[in-house]
Amino acid sequence: MTVYIDPPNWPGHGRMWSHLVSDVSFDELHDFASRLGAPARAFERDHYDIPSHRYEEAVAAGAVEVGSKELVRRLTEAGLRRPKHRRVQDGVG
Repeated sequence: MTVYIDPPNWPGHGRMWSHLVSDVSFDELHDFASRLGAPARAFERDHYDIPSHRYEEAVAAGAVEVGSKELVRRLTEAGLRRPKHRRVQDGVG
């Protein structure tokens, strides 16, 4: 089982966030997040948003630290990437 986490470099709601992903399955990701105590509402399409104050806890629980680009690469290569859909404006997009 390998779950990855990027550094808490993502601002939102007055704090910084990391992304937690699996390169195996969403079941693996949900299981890890549940054991970590991450709420279901923290799941967004293909990752969990983890607040910076929980970063070290996630690493101690077994999440592997990788850079953000590496995290996306692993997620994409695993076929688990679910990018936001671009909005079509004026027939372009």
